[in-house]
Amino acid sequence: MATVKFVDHKNNHPKKQLVRLLESPENSAREGKTEFRADITLDSLYLSILHEAFGCDDPEDDPRVRAILGGVILPADPLSPSTIATLLGLDPEDVFLPLSSVHSLLLLQEDTNHPVRSFHKSFPDFIVDPIRCTNPRFRISPPDHHSELLIGCLDLMNQALEKNICKLPDAVLNSDVSDLKERIEQYIDPALHYACMSWHTHLADADMTPARTLVTVPSLHQFLEKKFLFWLEVLSILGALRNAVDALQITMNRLEVCRICTFVSCPSSPRLDAGVTNS
Repeated sequence: MATVKFVDHKNNHPKKQLVRLLESPENSAREGKTEFRADITLDSLYLSILHEAFGCDDPEDDPRVRAILGGVILPADPLSPSTIATLLGLDPEDVFLPLSSVHSLLLLQEDTNHPVRSFHKSFPDFIVDPIRCTNPRFRISPPDHHSELLIGCLDLMNQALEKNICKLPDAVLNSDVSDLKERIEQYIDPALHYACMSWHTHLADADMTPARTLVTVPSLHQFLEKKFLFWLEVLSILGALRNAVDALQITMNRLEVCRICTFVSCPSSPRLDAGVTNS
């Protein structure tokens, strides 16, 4: 099916697309003449499509392309091009265009706010495997790109989280706010929603070598010291406070922080099952 989508690209003539695929340096001339093997055939197809899409690009653009592809295959939940752009510090169009170049591998809509998914699970499996994805220009290193997404999540939360972010009435249970859904949509955009819900899933698999932690740890400490309670408020509003337990356990395991509560001490704590009382 990926072959069909590649050949049937709306912006190119189908015959030319087929010729490109067959002439790609990643394509095996022996295919079609030997017994079919799904893994080898798919790998050759994927490499051919990636080479056709990015092989002639400036190699200096490769890290950005890999980061964008990592933003598709690594998140806990599918992200839209606009959300990937926010987390990576890019313009939505700079994310959408590379993804459209490999549209045959993805479920990609014209709307940049619509989640993008891999067309088939075999593609994420392929692109992170150094044995299968033999061209390092296209191969994704999960620890590296989990780290990039983690930094994006932390930086966004450090910038956007604030007390009573949804402007809830004083001393009201979340369940009593009739327009809570509308407030969430207005004040918690999809990128911030994802960051609050899933930053810890990237921490769990991030690269924690000394060079990388020099970048990661300051952002994490800033979040725990200054934005922790506001993050809990958001989880409460989203009905996902369990995420806090999982996130703190992962944080302690990854950073060996035994007394993480010292980062979150505060003279006044917001009520987590109610709207925030403004002082």
